[in-house]
Amino acid sequence: MYAIIKCGGKQYKVCVGDIINVDKLSKEPKENIEISDVLAVNDGELKTGEAAKNAVVSAVVINEGRDKKVIIFKKRRRKDSKLKRGFRRDFTRIQITNIAA
Repeated sequence: MYAIIKCGGKQYKVCVGDIINVDKLSKEPKENIEISDVLAVNDGELKTGEAAKNAVVSAVVINEGRDKKVIIFKKRRRKDSKLKRGFRRDFTRIQITNIAA
């Protein structure tokens, strides 16, 4: 059984027991959360749209952290023009505990 959820503007395919990094949620570790924005559920039969509206994915927050630095480097040839920027994304690591269709 798996579900496709939407969290932080991104979509994730999750199964029970999966550990994923989502955009930072202001939650404490070991706190239970419910994600009701479910796009599709497959429990032997794929349900989308209205059939997946009632589905809820339960998860528990493991920890928060920051990813590796992402470097953005823009260079325009023959103009001696370059730009170097970087950022580190904040994330919340969650573990999926239950998928209720």
